[in-house]
Amino acid sequence: MIRAVLIGAGARGTRAYAPYALKHPHELQFLAVAEPDEHRRLRFAKQHGIAGNGQYDSWEALLDKPRLADFALICTQDNEHYEPAMKALRQGYHVMLEKPMSPRPDETLKLAEEAERQGKALLVCHVLRYTPFFQTVKKLLSDNRIGSVVSIQWNENVGYWHQAHSYVRGNWRNTQQSSPMLLAKCCHDLDLIQWLTGDDCRWISSFGGLYYFNKEHAPEGSTERCTDGCAVEMECPYSAIKWYFNEKDEWPYNAVSPESKLEQRWKAIKEGPYGRCVFRCDNDVVDHQVVTMQFRKGVTAAFTMTAFTQESSRTFKIMGSEGEIRGHLEKNEIDLLLFSGQRERIVPPRLEGGHSGGDYGMVRDIVQLLRDKEALQESSHGRVSAQSHMLAFAAEHSRMTGQTVVFDDYVHTVHEQATN
Repeated sequence: MIRAVLIGAGARGTRAYAPYALKHPHELQFLAVAEPDEHRRLRFAKQHGIAGNGQYDSWEALLDKPRLADFALICTQDNEHYEPAMKALRQGYHVMLEKPMSPRPDETLKLAEEAERQGKALLVCHVLRYTPFFQTVKKLLSDNRIGSVVSIQWNENVGYWHQAHSYVRGNWRNTQQSSPMLLAKCCHDLDLIQWLTGDDCRWISSFGGLYYFNKEHAPEGSTERCTDGCAVEMECPYSAIKWYFNEKDEWPYNAVSPESKLEQRWKAIKEGPYGRCVFRCDNDVVDHQVVTMQFRKGVTAAFTMTAFTQESSRTFKIMGSEGEIRGHLEKNEIDLLLFSGQRERIVPPRLEGGHSGGDYGMVRDIVQLLRDKEALQESSHGRVSAQSHMLAFAAEHSRMTGQTVVFDDYVHTVHEQATN
């Protein structure tokens, strides 16, 4: 039995990761929860049978106690990851940390170094690595099915509605309050590209910006909120009334109000952040961005993130010396196209849970890791995750300065800042 505590009982913690314990109670048990929102805290405690002395209204209160469990699952907001993760490591917890590790590059390196110093596992929720889909792609490359990888084209199709929900109205809309878009949304993709190439980046550059979701594009007759008599609300694809005025108790609707009754949902639309006009919010994260990379062995990669797609999906093409692999994550389809003429469509098995089974697979992996003392001692997850985070930080530095970044030089500079 592996025992855990949850810090941050929002959607990711309670709906993505913790259900593993309810389905596998002989493997994982939550003993405590820290969450300032009383409704969320009590709901999680009830689901997992946590008594009153295991319920805390802050992570500080929980981590001020002697260590209660084997690992801490930390799912607070982006700018509240570093401090509880650092304290948990020093308290003797292994840590499973929602990405990003921190909105700051120096803090990211400090966390990885602290985990190694304490001899503790630090697993960052790059959950897509744990999907049968991307593990299949990794094996195809490891088996040299397309020869040597030469170049990669990768798209993060965010989707117009997802951009509006999470990155215009939602918690990740503002860089100062959360993280840059590459870190908040696309560190999955940069991590996968690095993992699949099996190589270190040499140079990186990036371009992009906030093009559409601003006052300049507000339609005539629009209002501050969708409920203020907006003249174009009926035809607007981003209407909060059309999107959220329902009783659906699932994401993204339950992010608007924890209670799904129409009365509470309408109140949230009228008063909360999700009822605002998407052209009149305090968002500043980009809605489109490209990143180009060259790796040490010569592989090049071009990554595009865009809000302006109908579907929310990840698609890619990996081109090798003997063929190519095309993938569509949401369709669960991998096409192997060899220059010899061989064609094969691979449909990997699906795991239950979000992110194509990655959420489930991630929790399963940490449970298995904590049972294997030898593997635990050799764990370098924190350092590997920090390295892929550095790709996002370096790319954002390039976007802001207009300069191509020498990756090693950038990481060296950040490391000096972290140690000073």
